[in-house]
Amino acid sequence: MASTSAKGIRTLTNRRAAALSRSSSVNVGGNSTRRCLSANAATSSNGSTSSNNALLRGLFAGVGLSLTAGLVAYRTGIISVNGDSTASATNSSVKYGSHEDVQKAISELRVALPDPHTVVTDPDALKTYGSSPNSYHPASPHSVVVHVISTEDVVKVVNIARKYRVPVVAYSGATSLEGHYSGESQGSICVDMSGMDKILEIHEADGDLVCQSGARWEDINVALKEKGIPLFFPLDPGPGATIGGMIGTGCSGTNAVRYGTAKAEWFLNVTVVLPNGKVIKTRRRARKSSAGFDTTKLFIGAEGTLGIVTEATLRLAPIVPTKVAMAQFPDVEHAVSAVQEILNTPYGPHVQCVELLDDNMMAAINNAGLVSKSYPVKDTLFFKLQGTPTTIKDTASAVQKITKKHGSRQFEFASTDQEAAELWENRKYALMSTMTAGGEGARVWTTDVCVPVSKLPELVYETKKDLKEHGLKSTIVGHVGDGNFHALILFNSDDELKPVSDAVHRLVHRAIALDGTCTGEHGVGVGKKEYLIDELGEGTVELMRNVKYAIDPLDIMNPTKLYPSPEDKKH
Repeated sequence: MASTSAKGIRTLTNRRAAALSRSSSVNVGGNSTRRCLSANAATSSNGSTSSNNALLRGLFAGVGLSLTAGLVAYRTGIISVNGDSTASATNSSVKYGSHEDVQKAISELRVALPDPHTVVTDPDALKTYGSSPNSYHPASPHSVVVHVISTEDVVKVVNIARKYRVPVVAYSGATSLEGHYSGESQGSICVDMSGMDKILEIHEADGDLVCQSGARWEDINVALKEKGIPLFFPLDPGPGATIGGMIGTGCSGTNAVRYGTAKAEWFLNVTVVLPNGKVIKTRRRARKSSAGFDTTKLFIGAEGTLGIVTEATLRLAPIVPTKVAMAQFPDVEHAVSAVQEILNTPYGPHVQCVELLDDNMMAAINNAGLVSKSYPVKDTLFFKLQGTPTTIKDTASAVQKITKKHGSRQFEFASTDQEAAELWENRKYALMSTMTAGGEGARVWTTDVCVPVSKLPELVYETKKDLKEHGLKSTIVGHVGDGNFHALILFNSDDELKPVSDAVHRLVHRAIALDGTCTGEHGVGVGKKEYLIDELGEGTVELMRNVKYAIDPLDIMNPTKLYPSPEDKKH
């Protein structure tokens, strides 16, 4: 019923937009402006405002507040840029600038940002910034790379991009695995945020700091340690990840079982350059607020498709002493059942990390020779336990007792920092050991899915069985406390790429069938968007699109990412 009503609204929107485009010209950025519903877009004041509002009131009365997103799309559907009427709630009629427009944009960027090292068109750089050696999804080089150092620089880039209708793609840490920063075939401007890496303010008493979005999470924690501040930022995705990328993908890491993900309360606010060139700050610095809906979370997981995040306020956590323990099991099912019981005891809150390395991964680690000690080739759990010395000792005792109950015959507890570092290095070298196991020239397709924790043993079992049946070498590492795991599938030539890709698709469908998700922490990008309708449903995806085109009616912000389209190949 709702979708039928939404379709009716879109039809009415298109007719209304066509009528208005015949009688008026609306100029984004003109002098005579007013604030549009949610979109911050500007329209000309030509007497149609009252009739538009009357129509909106009638629509609200007729179809109810549940169609707010459709009405947002209606209001932005009548906007035109440079005198041209634009699309309504979809991007099917969006037209990007020509090759000549792209060249004009580049020339204007050089004038707006005159430093000779800021605007780059070297072909090798354009290719490097438009693709990743760790991603196997379609990619194109950008038309230009712009190195920015301030929010004002980003505003200049976005305004020029909008003027010439050239897509804008943000880039920072380059650790994405799903094609998030790939270039666009029709031409695109890559905004390199890596130079915006400053910590701007530290509020130790409030337990937060303000930084630019190009700052790396590891550098932030190092800076806090060097200043003697006993706080840290607990989200820990892959090495090199930046705050902007972490926000864009809704990341997490090994600490998620204790501290949660990017979609928790770790980002108190963000500063964003919107597609219309306006700069917003989503909220103040207070730890909590019930003032309106949470616009900060609108940008977490949006993958740069709604705007470019330039600054963020991060919530910090106190540093708590940690120690490491390890337990080995006859199979994944016994390991997961032990974790479930541990986390549901009073000792659960003292488990900072619990990582699963399957038997193939343990074999790869042993054979790679990168660690100081070899361990039996069995499905293995690595724990980080936190608290006071007494709390850690009691937690370790409880973990040992529970793991033994669930079939573990080998348990080690690292009582010193040196022993803990040596034990945890098995987890640290997982990816490198996997690549070594593949031999010279080996490549790794790394993917992640997440399911309810109780479903993880079934998913791992079926996945390992499937990979073995198809003759594919792989290892598995999982954030088992969250039901999230990564499959690292080895191959050596392009001829093997399709079987690997097919295995990844089967894995994703398997996870969704178990009431899981196509990605626990890597994000959607290009590689996972074809699964969104299966996972979320057509209505939810339509709502996401409506929000997208309300904020970005020209679809210049990282297009072809996140939102599925009819052209996406289904497996």
